[in-house]
Amino acid sequence: MRDGNGSNGGGLEDNVRGRVVLVVVLRLWLVARIVHLGSSSIGIVSSCRLEERKGREASGEARREEGASMMRRATCQWAASAKQLAERAVAPQLQRRGYADQSTLKKTVLYDFHVENGGKMVPFAGWSMPIQYKDSIMDSTTNCRSHGSLFDVSHMCGLSLKGKDAIPFLESLVVADIASLPNGTGTLSVFTNDKGGVIDDTVITKVTDEHIYMVVNAGCRDKDLEHMENHLKPFQQKGKDVGWHIHDERSLLAIQGPLAAPTLQKLTNADVSQIYFADFKFLDVNGAACYVTRTGYTGEDGFEISVPHENAVDLTKAFLEKSDGQIRMTGLGARDSLRLEAGLCLYGNDLEQHITPIEAGLAWTIGKRRRAEANFPGAQVILQQLKDGPTKRRVGLSAGGAPARSHAEILDASGKVIGEVTSGGYSPCLKKNIAMGYVETGNHKAGTPIQVVVRGRTSAGAITKMPFVPTTYYKKP
Repeated sequence: MRDGNGSNGGGLEDNVRGRVVLVVVLRLWLVARIVHLGSSSIGIVSSCRLEERKGREASGEARREEGASMMRRATCQWAASAKQLAERAVAPQLQRRGYADQSTLKKTVLYDFHVENGGKMVPFAGWSMPIQYKDSIMDSTTNCRSHGSLFDVSHMCGLSLKGKDAIPFLESLVVADIASLPNGTGTLSVFTNDKGGVIDDTVITKVTDEHIYMVVNAGCRDKDLEHMENHLKPFQQKGKDVGWHIHDERSLLAIQGPLAAPTLQKLTNADVSQIYFADFKFLDVNGAACYVTRTGYTGEDGFEISVPHENAVDLTKAFLEKSDGQIRMTGLGARDSLRLEAGLCLYGNDLEQHITPIEAGLAWTIGKRRRAEANFPGAQVILQQLKDGPTKRRVGLSAGGAPARSHAEILDASGKVIGEVTSGGYSPCLKKNIAMGYVETGNHKAGTPIQVVVRGRTSAGAITKMPFVPTTYYKKP
C-alpha cells in the first residue's frame, strides 16, 4: 500500500492514524469556518448579538457568552492552518447550508471604498454589503441619533414608471391613493396579494402625473419586478400608455441624522429648508444630477439620494468631509437597530405574504378613495378587517433577560401563548431590550403585561407604544 505522498507506506496503522488526524483537522476547521460565517455571512443578527453583549456585560449570561466567544476564536485560530487543505471538501457542505459564495455576490460601486475604510463586508440579499465599520454597531447607532450617518443602500432597487397610465397601473397593484398626491411628494405603500397579504413595502413618489419614482427592497427585487411585469404586459396590450425603467445606472445613498440637512445644504444651491418629509426634488448635489427624497429608514430626519454611479464615490467623500467627520459611514447592523428603535417594519420579519396591512398597523397607507373604490388586490379581506378589526396586531414590547428574537413566543400573564416576536434586539439608545411582534387582539394595548420565552427561559415584560425612540421627521408646518 502507498501512502499519500507516493512512497511505501509504514503500515495500515500509520495510514489510518494519518487519516484520522486529517479528519479531525477538517472537522475542526469546518466548525471554525461555520462559526466565522455565522458572524459574518449571517451578518446583521450575529453582529447585533455581539453588540448586545456589551450592554449586558455585567450579567452572568454575558460572561458565559464571552467565554464561549473566546473559545470559538481560539478554535478558529488553531484551525486556520488547515484551511487550504480542507477548502475543497468543506465548500460544498457550506453551499448546502445556504451560505453565500462570496464570488457570486454583487458589489455596489462603493465596494472598494467600503473595504478601504474598514467596512466589514457580509452577504446580504445577494450583495456584499458593509455590516459595520471601525465603530461598534452601538456607537454607530447613537452617533446617527446625535450627529449623523451615511449609508450605501445601492442594493435596493429604484425604478421609474412613465406614461399617462402609469398611475392607474401602479394603483392596480398597491393600496396607495397615488393620484391624490401632490406632484413632488411620496408615501409608503404596500403591494398586496388577492388574500390581502403584503407582497412588499415600497416608497412611491409622484414626480409628475406621468412619472412615478419608487424604491423596492433588495431582497424582494426579483419577486417585485416579476409581479409588476406580469401585470404590465396585459395592461400594455389593452393599449395603455405606461413603461418602466430600472435605475441600474444609479447608486443610492442615505444620509440620516441631525447633521444631514446642514451637510446637504453645503453641497447644493437649492434651499434644503423648503424640502419637507417625503418631498422629492431633482437637485444638483456636488455637481451630480441627483434624485433627492427627504425620507429614510432610521426615524431621523434625512435624505435618500439617487446619484449616477460615476459620481457616487465623490459624493460620499464630500458628505463625510463637509460634516467634519461627524457624519460617519454606517453599516447594516446599526441600520437595523435604528429602524427597530423607530418601530419600522422589516420585510421578511415584520411583514409577510400572510400578514395584511391592517394587522401590521399600516391601515393609514390605504387611501380614502381606494377604500371607497375597493379595487386593489385583496380589498375584500382588508376592508372587512377595517370594519371588524383584525384578530392579531403588530405591537411593540420590552422585556428583561436575553433579547427576544424572531419567532420567540409571547405569553400573557397566565402563561398562554398569544403571539410571537418578529424583530428584536438590544436598543443602544434606550439601553434595554426592545422587540416587535404580533399578538392576539385584546392583548395589544400598551401596558399589558406579557412574558417572552427566549432559549427556554421566560422573562416578564409589557406591551409598549411605538416608536420606541421618538422620530424627528422634518414635516411641513
